[in-house]
Amino acid sequence: MQYKFIKQTLRALKHRNYRLFFSGQGISLIGTWMQQVTLGWLVYRITDSAFLLGLVGFSSQIPTFLLAPFAGVLADRVNKHKIIITTQILAMVQAGILAALTLTNTIQIWHIVSLSLFSGLINAFDMPTRQSFVIDMVEDKNDLPNAIALNSSMFNSARLIGPTVAGIIISVLGEGLCFLINSISYIAVIIALLMMNIMPKKIPAKKEKVLKGLKEGIKYAYNFKPIRALLLLIGLVSLTGMPYTILMPVFARDILNGDSHTLGFLFGAVGTGALAGAIYLASRKSVLGLVRWITIAVSVFASGLILFSFSRSLILSLFLMLFTGFGMMTQMASSNTLLQTVVDDDKRGRVMSLYVMAFMGSAPIGSIMAGTLASLIGAPYTVLSGGIFCLIGAVIFAKNLPTLRKHIRPVYVKLGIIPEVSHSLQSTTHLKMPPN
Repeated sequence: MQYKFIKQTLRALKHRNYRLFFSGQGISLIGTWMQQVTLGWLVYRITDSAFLLGLVGFSSQIPTFLLAPFAGVLADRVNKHKIIITTQILAMVQAGILAALTLTNTIQIWHIVSLSLFSGLINAFDMPTRQSFVIDMVEDKNDLPNAIALNSSMFNSARLIGPTVAGIIISVLGEGLCFLINSISYIAVIIALLMMNIMPKKIPAKKEKVLKGLKEGIKYAYNFKPIRALLLLIGLVSLTGMPYTILMPVFARDILNGDSHTLGFLFGAVGTGALAGAIYLASRKSVLGLVRWITIAVSVFASGLILFSFSRSLILSLFLMLFTGFGMMTQMASSNTLLQTVVDDDKRGRVMSLYVMAFMGSAPIGSIMAGTLASLIGAPYTVLSGGIFCLIGAVIFAKNLPTLRKHIRPVYVKLGIIPEVSHSLQSTTHLKMPPN
């Protein structure tokens, strides 16, 4: 029984290219999370400013907001494999520069802001391409939802390990070593990418200009109600809820009276909850009921933030972060799966760029808002207000579930992407399928 469960949960790993990507990216992401946590701690240590925490978050994310849609057009027209190799090399260089400046004690806030902008520029092209590249690594498209869920498992396993390790290293050896480890960790994913055997796809020549292709993708996403609703909800959560992460150093040091270990534990708790959600999604056999889980996930995320804003106990805060992580990951991974499976192949890069724009692109505005608001009314009330907005968004999304199901069902009937779903539709035609 356990063997069958494990085989079901890990079925996407039977594909060689995806297996290589999973192993390489898993190592690299640990370094990425180490750097993210360390950067926030470093900024707050040298500036004592919640506003500058928001500014650094803004700098690392605003390029994604501005450029991700254009990167999506590029991903639909150019070899995705080569784009990802290039972005990973550039990310390694960025982390190396950050490490060198920190280890030589010459790091200043303008260095951090500049390098954060550079990182955001890299991510603007990397994330939409990487999201749409998953389907190229999985030969059996029936395993696509599982691959997306495993991606989330990998991401959140790294979120669990990276911050915890970073907290220990910061207290013993300083921030610079964390940045250096991140730079070295990119070697793993670059080697994995170079070892892949990706069948080159014939990309049809596009005569229309980039702006026309961008407009076509936006129009397509807007006119299909489920995609529009999902992107709007993701954007709202990223704008109002997700900026809690940039305020974590404030909670760790000033609210909970802790240190870098406390910060690592908080992020580790988020990662544990998110990993639990990812494992649950990976173990699912079909997409039935997943759209309802998006509503539940946002509600859990929002409730976790609201209660966390009142907590002054480390144990209680860690417990609440488990639920926050679970809700956040379940919403994002479920939305990703749904978008990947309903979108037309020739528009996947553009739609996933809009997903990245909603997920990461609205975050810079949220970061600068959160940093400014926290400096005026305090971090707890800032997080509280974000949780309330997310809860309102979940209620509105829930009210529209019947309409969303109505529009998604015909797509699954037509494509038959999930075998279990296709079979049930053929045998009971009166039943219609909710989104994945």
